[in-house]
Amino acid sequence: MAKERSEECCHIMDSYIKLAKPSFFILTVSKNGGYKMGKYEQLAKKIVKNVGGKDNILSLVHCVTRLRFQLKDESKANDDVLKNMDGVVTVMKSGGQYQVVIGNHVSEVFEDVCDVAGIVKGEKAQENLAKKSLFDSMVDTVSGIFQPILPVLSAAGMIKGFNALFLAFGWYVSGSGIDILMTTIGDAMFLFLPILLGYTSANKFGLKPFVGLVIGAALCYPMIQASNLAASSEPLYVMFQGTIFESPVYLDFFGLPIISMDYTGSVIPVILICYLASKVEKVFNNIITDTLKFFFVPMFTMLISLILGFVIIGPVATFGSTLIASSIMAVRDFSPIVAGALVGGLWQVLVIFGLHWGFIPVYINNIVTLGFDNVMMPFFGATFATTAVVVAMMVKTKDKKLREMCIPASISGFFGVTEPAIYGILLPKKKPFLISCVASAIVGAYFGFANLREFIMGGLGVFEFPAMIDPATNDLNNMYVGIIGAVAAMILGFVLTILFWKDEKNEESKTVEVTKDTLITKVEITSPIKGKIVPLSEVKDAAFSQGVLGKGLAIEPSVGEVYAPANGVVTTLFPTYHAIGITTDDGAEILIHVGMDTVKLDGKYFKPFVKQNEKVEKGQKLLEFDIEGIRKEGYSLVTPVVVTNTTEFLDVVPSGLEDEGAFITIVR
Repeated sequence: MAKERSEECCHIMDSYIKLAKPSFFILTVSKNGGYKMGKYEQLAKKIVKNVGGKDNILSLVHCVTRLRFQLKDESKANDDVLKNMDGVVTVMKSGGQYQVVIGNHVSEVFEDVCDVAGIVKGEKAQENLAKKSLFDSMVDTVSGIFQPILPVLSAAGMIKGFNALFLAFGWYVSGSGIDILMTTIGDAMFLFLPILLGYTSANKFGLKPFVGLVIGAALCYPMIQASNLAASSEPLYVMFQGTIFESPVYLDFFGLPIISMDYTGSVIPVILICYLASKVEKVFNNIITDTLKFFFVPMFTMLISLILGFVIIGPVATFGSTLIASSIMAVRDFSPIVAGALVGGLWQVLVIFGLHWGFIPVYINNIVTLGFDNVMMPFFGATFATTAVVVAMMVKTKDKKLREMCIPASISGFFGVTEPAIYGILLPKKKPFLISCVASAIVGAYFGFANLREFIMGGLGVFEFPAMIDPATNDLNNMYVGIIGAVAAMILGFVLTILFWKDEKNEESKTVEVTKDTLITKVEITSPIKGKIVPLSEVKDAAFSQGVLGKGLAIEPSVGEVYAPANGVVTTLFPTYHAIGITTDDGAEILIHVGMDTVKLDGKYFKPFVKQNEKVEKGQKLLEFDIEGIRKEGYSLVTPVVVTNTTEFLDVVPSGLEDEGAFITIVR
């Protein structure tokens, strides 16, 4: 019995959640019927089902907050069902990806989704059948390559940053055992970055992963690095002398010059060489017999791709990186303030669509080629402006649910993950999102003017400050610029929100003094079912009887038919058809829950006549149910009908006229 009540209560809460659309309600039912936090198997099953099933999934990766699917056919995905699903913040389509935004616990959901869908992490992805634009392909490729290493990249950057901070504070001296060990741990990721990118690039391009690892390792081989060659020998000659591409040549390959580069810590060369290798591997797989493929395919793949890589691709990619960095710096130098304002103000818009990943190579390229980045850094203020706006909303609102949502969102934002705040709180309220963008643009202009720089690919949020210390001098002045900007962003975001954002729910719920001049509108909701009226307080379920889900009435049905109580839209139709939600044209969100525990019938005895998101008119048949069949199964047919957004109106009055006239009156 306890198990049955647990499952029914969960589905009742589902009903409320689907209508109210909160963003941070992560609650699932365990197999034994009790509540269980942090286990996402049921959520994973729903997600897989509503993206079109496992056969519709080409590939899946995740970033800080999102599951990023490539689907065979995006039209098979149920966008509205996913958006309204508890545990899902929203759904985005961008960069050729179908993105399901989950929140900070996305890695746990990802594991369960992979298990449910039978996805082997790191397995070669199928070729996307849909044609994508060049821009979509670029964003998808970049995000697919960098997302798997993001946690380690951030962690290594934090270690390097803290080491620089501790050296600046004089807690230990440069060259000490502590410094060397911390430097080793922090630098390893960046020194051998091509090896990690070789692996993730191989996975992305369908190349054998260990071939990608070897390509990355070859690029890190000490004897091929320009700095080592310069220290041990004289150049044969110099190419492009007097230009930004000036390059000494120490080696040749059958007379072809090998332009020496330092590939450790580089990004673009290994990605391009792995892409070439994936094509070469396909060619040799087709022309070499099966008995010889085991050895000869990887041998020819590595030889051809790496020879071309060192002779052509590596130098051209490095020259391209240098040119990109120089061009960006020239644009920025034209007007650092305007550039900073644009980056700061538009950053969150890019985050919404997942397009910020397209700028990660620019950020890394600047650090590798210039030793710092000051082009993308104006985005830094957006993190703290967003957090402050959420805190101000938490202070100003009287809405308990909104306040509870603000707490985890502000904590997450403080540590650099702003998606929960953006999707769950700011975007639905609209004006707070604009306020955060304005505050971010102002602070971004300051960062552009003050030339904020980051020297290390580091952590997020507050953990990014140590990466702003110049490792060459241990000078803290640049970090102080970052701190001043972060504080300014928080003050601006907080003050602007307090001044210009009005909690509409607070305004509507204020006591209204009724006079002869007061205009009060009454909206009548008719009974959706014929039968005996039962006070909500007599319903044998605390969620309904105590008004947790809103005010209303209940009905003991005499006829097994449900009709639309007003003009509106079917916003929720449960797969088991036992509950239906309608948002009326007047804004009332009505939940009709047929019977108690009837979810366990799994749709048996129910027949729907409408679909989710369908426009309906008052009196239109929505549902039929077999009264006798349900009773024989032992379930109560008492049907609560509640207005779930009761607090948005002046009052909701249960009128209770049986079979005709007003059933519920909404006063606004």
